[in-house]
Amino acid sequence: MVSMTRELLSLMGIDNERLALEWVSSAEGARFAEIVTSFTNKIKQLGKSSLGVAA
Repeated sequence: MVSMTRELLSLMGIDNERLALEWVSSAEGARFAEIVTSFTNKIKQLGKSSLGVAA
């Protein structure tokens, strides 16, 4: 399912690196925080999307 979503993003002109799926147990709070922090940093490095949508 993620691979199909990545393809759709690509067709829409959105970098498919802006999509991530991770499975995390409710008992893995520290791991969840690491994943979210890492993904947030990755998105910041990618910069603004090519869509040009104003926030």
